[in-house]
Amino acid sequence: MNRFARLSAALLVCAATAAPALAAPATYTVDGTHTFPRFSYSHFGLSTQLSKFNKTSGTVTLDKAARTGAVDITIDMTSVDTGYETFDGHIQGEDFLDTARYPTATFKSTEVRFEGDKPVAIDGELTIKGVTRPVTLKVTHFTNMPHPMLKKDAIGADATVVIKRSEFNAGKFAPNVGDDVTITVSLEAIQN
Repeated sequence: MNRFARLSAALLVCAATAAPALAAPATYTVDGTHTFPRFSYSHFGLSTQLSKFNKTSGTVTLDKAARTGAVDITIDMTSVDTGYETFDGHIQGEDFLDTARYPTATFKSTEVRFEGDKPVAIDGELTIKGVTRPVTLKVTHFTNMPHPMLKKDAIGADATVVIKRSEFNAGKFAPNVGDDVTITVSLEAIQN
């Protein structure tokens, strides 16, 4: 093998082994038909109330090789679904979500923490009613695979965090109606 052929072969081997490390981060669009933030709280100690938001949008960026990521989510607060139409309107009022002034809530990550190949926690800024606070979502489930129907790369995740609603100016009737609110997000996103 002449010198040029050996050099070419060495460059090809280097390029092949370096390619995964140079892979670009992938961007995924949130599937609003399969992404539902839910929230639960104690109602006078009688029961745990469960509600959800029906409209969510955003993006997730994932760099598998570098084990980094980013999450940018917007929740349409007017899409709150308590299971009772009258209460949907009540919870959108000034004392709670005040959707007339603050129709959306947002979460923007500052860091995605991994264990091995899977994210386990997402630090970020949660904004509700114009109040922004740092929170950490615990990732309880994560998968990355080809979507069986769309034939595109997809991610799925469940994450949870507990906040105090009074810290977001939504503390009416606390502590009788629980101040601690558990937010659970079930998310699916498809690669662009």
